[in-house]
Amino acid sequence: MPEPTATVAAGATVAVAAAGTSVISLLGVSLGLRIDVLIAGFSGGLVAIILLNAVPGSSDTWRELLRTTFRRMAVVFASSLTAGYLTPLALLVAALPESLLLGCAFAVGGGAQQVLMFAIKRLSGAAQPPPAPPGGPTTGAMP
Repeated sequence: MPEPTATVAAGATVAVAAAGTSVISLLGVSLGLRIDVLIAGFSGGLVAIILLNAVPGSSDTWRELLRTTFRRMAVVFASSLTAGYLTPLALLVAALPESLLLGCAFAVGGGAQQVLMFAIKRLSGAAQPPPAPPGGPTTGAMP
């Protein structure tokens, strides 16, 4: 007859091993996202909203309050995902040690909205000034 503590210990070991997995998977496919990096990016997104007022709120009506709340939730979610995917890449490019991973994830999560907005404008072509007409004045003065 097995000891009751052996079964409990085995169950606890399996539970801790399952909880210790730090990579998120969806339908059996690994997404490559580490939980600790996502939490650090989430915290950075919260700081950006609270201290930097990244999503300004207006509490005129309950609809505006709900709309602002959902926008803030989306911003924090996007900041967390951005930190989860871009922080390891940023560490590789900058040749920084692994010990700075969570601090960099916090910073990436905090600045994710500004970086994403810049990248979207850059890729869409909206950030570039319109080209000057050939042979025409560039100052806008009348001839």
